[in-house]
Amino acid sequence: MMSVEIRRFQVADAVPAAEMISRTIQISNAADYSAIYIAQLIARISPSWLVQKAQATHFYVVIDGSRLIGTGAIGPYWNQPNEYSLFTIFVDPEYQGRKIGQQIIHTLENDVYFCQARRVEIPASKTARNFYLKMGYQVKNHQEVPDDEGLYRLEKWH
Repeated sequence: MMSVEIRRFQVADAVPAAEMISRTIQISNAADYSAIYIAQLIARISPSWLVQKAQATHFYVVIDGSRLIGTGAIGPYWNQPNEYSLFTIFVDPEYQGRKIGQQIIHTLENDVYFCQARRVEIPASKTARNFYLKMGYQVKNHQEVPDDEGLYRLEKWH
């Protein structure tokens, strides 16, 4: 497993995180989503949106040297007691396949929110669905096709 630093998001991470996420979506999700969908998603995930997300969640970044190469967050699930959701999990395409995604999931699953949860949900892209299944998440409500947001809802109970 590659040795990287995983720490909580800081405001100074907003621009490099948005740039990395934009690049990742354009490269990794291009085969699964339309150009219009990708453009709309990138426009929404701005630096200011990431700062707001970090204020509402426990948001982590992955750093290799001085380069931000991954993100992931865990936060409340629609104000349901003891239920949380994973958000904004991205790994720079140059670093995919090096277990960085697994390290992000392990970090999130060791966060206090996850530890007190009875259920954690993740809205998974078509691209990432199989990765989350391998990480022990299961399809919620036998969902066989993506929802109206183009996502699969996966969950883990404990």
